[in-house]
Amino acid sequence: MNRDFAHTITLLRKEKKLTQKEAAESLGISQALLSHYEKGIRECSLAFVVKAADFYDVSCDYLLGRTAERQYDLTELSSDHGEFRTQNASQMVNKRLLDNTAGILYDSLAEVGNRKLTRVVSLYLMLAYYKILRLVFRANPSSAQEMFTVSDRLYRGYTSAAQEKVFTDLENMCTRDSDAYVQNLDNLMISPERAEKARRYRFEADRKRSDNKNKNNGQQEAIKDTDL
Repeated sequence: MNRDFAHTITLLRKEKKLTQKEAAESLGISQALLSHYEKGIRECSLAFVVKAADFYDVSCDYLLGRTAERQYDLTELSSDHGEFRTQNASQMVNKRLLDNTAGILYDSLAEVGNRKLTRVVSLYLMLAYYKILRLVFRANPSSAQEMFTVSDRLYRGYTSAAQEKVFTDLENMCTRDSDAYVQNLDNLMISPERAEKARRYRFEADRKRSDNKNKNNGQQEAIKDTDL
């Protein structure tokens, strides 16, 4: 866990005017453990990050220092009806965690700079998404069942066999004593200084996106006022 997390949960606790003991009781952990989290001595679980985000009414990304915005924008404009709809907060958090994980993965692949490894990783992920999509899609009676042309009997065997083969390729490419080992993987052993620089770059990029979003919202409001 990065240093931003320890600093942020400390500031949020003080902002709510809570003692460590009071905050620890609300979060369901001991005061000693919370003290270790706030000092950065110990790393917490993902479950605790989500629990702390709910308790302090902020996003997980904010706790982890990945954005300057305290909350997610849970409203999305529906392209079909032009109406605003509110998504389940848990869905948004999980989607953002998946997006962030994918971002970290592809950042690492970019560090390695091996196109074949990137293709193999992407193929494995696409196969996994395809299998899950078919299961969820088929479970909904209102879905257009003719969307998939390959029968259920065939797709299970094909995708499972393909995933097994692709994963074997991945293991060989990532196992140091394998003939297929990608030497560039050593590039991932970056120094703390480079890791901190990358973290600061991402934080600054998130802040700029937030500023641009607020600026665009302000311009839209100004246009509406003019129309009135």
